[in-house]
Amino acid sequence: MKSWFLLLRYLPLLALLSGCASTPSRPTAELAALFDDSAFPAPTNPVDASTLFALSAPMRAHLDSSAFKTKLRDKGAARGLVAALYSKSDLQLDYDASVTRTAAHTYAARSGNCLSLVIMTAAFARALGMEVRFASVASEETWNRSGSLYLVSSHVNIALAPRPSGPFSVSTDAEPLVIDFLASKEAARLPSTELAEEDIVALYMNNRAVEELMAGRAADAYWWARAAILKRPSSLEAYNTLAVTYARSKRPLMAERVYRAALARYPDSLVVMQNLAQELDGNGKHEEAQALLRRIERLYPAPPYHWFDRGMAAYKAGDMREAKALFAREVARAPYNDEFHFWLGVAYLGLGEVETAAKELALARDTSTRIDARERYAAKLGHLRASLAGPPQGR
Repeated sequence: MKSWFLLLRYLPLLALLSGCASTPSRPTAELAALFDDSAFPAPTNPVDASTLFALSAPMRAHLDSSAFKTKLRDKGAARGLVAALYSKSDLQLDYDASVTRTAAHTYAARSGNCLSLVIMTAAFARALGMEVRFASVASEETWNRSGSLYLVSSHVNIALAPRPSGPFSVSTDAEPLVIDFLASKEAARLPSTELAEEDIVALYMNNRAVEELMAGRAADAYWWARAAILKRPSSLEAYNTLAVTYARSKRPLMAERVYRAALARYPDSLVVMQNLAQELDGNGKHEEAQALLRRIERLYPAPPYHWFDRGMAAYKAGDMREAKALFAREVARAPYNDEFHFWLGVAYLGLGEVETAAKELALARDTSTRIDARERYAAKLGHLRASLAGPPQGR
């Protein structure tokens, strides 16, 4: 079965936008060669990000509430905003990486992935007139897998600062407040690159394309990926998603064309090289595919999931000690991947190390970014802990 690699931005993102510009309707000749509109029906719903940061009536009511204003006055605009939105006593937001929502939809659902949550925060920050700087952080990418799709998440953050003349400028900090899900000390040491407004909108559109593709709606994925490229023609994520959409829609030559365009812009991209090599092989260009695979091996001798796949082979062969060692190597370099923790726990269980297995299942639950997966891990962990406790004692 074929596997494709997709790039997402699910990790922290917050931006203050002055408005989302409309997507150009007429692409350049270079971009037009990458699109095949006639191959896909019209999208089910409009492909539009113009209301991405719009406040709903309930959001405006929250903004105008006395409790919200009190936090802003007590803590200053930036810290007060974060406290008002994310304290456990207020909105009680839940994290779910499966859906990227607009600000209004996130507020209504009280859940969303990182991108959704910070888009909602951006909507409030915009209403408060805050100044922001948003950036791509050079942290290690996070890899996850869903069926035949490998999902690669990278990291962005934002610095918030109230305007000096703003209504909530009491007790503000001298430096802008950096909002980041990494530990603050770690985030401060990492280099970052400033992002433009078009980057933010394109990232949202690409996430929507990936989610449509994962749901089996290739036509909708096509239109979202197309819009992301038009919004930001340098978006590696969008090129790759468009090519994967072609590949899964049985249009291999168009997929190859888009992968080549992406590789021309980003010649060392592991994701694009792996996808293109697979497509070249399927298109009968075996020698070129092998040459590309040899280049990948030189640049990336142990790519993501390398040790995990070897661990799964050992597990299926019944060699639990080897499986445990290989799963542990993958966990060591990707400690926030719930799948790796889960299978390491399974290997420990196979070796009779039940208490250590329970710890790994707990880590799988705690590192999962999907509500349904957290519930499954919690159920397995509960069953395992019940077995550890033994049968209830009779009186």
